[in-house]
Amino acid sequence: MISIILVIHVLLSLAIIGLIMLQRGKGAEAGAALGGGGSSGSVFGARGAANFLSRTTAVLATAFFVTSLSLAYLSSHVEMASTVSSDSVIDQAIDMPASDIPAAIDTPASDAPVSDVPAAE
Repeated sequence: MISIILVIHVLLSLAIIGLIMLQRGKGAEAGAALGGGGSSGSVFGARGAANFLSRTTAVLATAFFVTSLSLAYLSSHVEMASTVSSDSVIDQAIDMPASDIPAAIDTPASDAPVSDVPAAE
């Protein structure tokens, strides 16, 4: 269930990015006023495209917000259900087999050098 919502969430985010990139900024009207924008014959009309894109962006942003909340809710409940114990990692015992622990090296004290400096003769 979480993976399906996550895929929808990513697709919504990409769609929002695309719609925002398609929209004109506030400074675009200055160029249209000087004769640079002939968008009156477009599919949506002179202002229809801006209204359509802004409404679609608002709907997708609302859906993105809902999927964000649902992912947060589901991930917090899945994490609590899958937790076996509430002990911290420090409190949990480590089970290591005895064969993995290296044996201590036994060297007789008489064979070990007392110092690295040679004795004066």
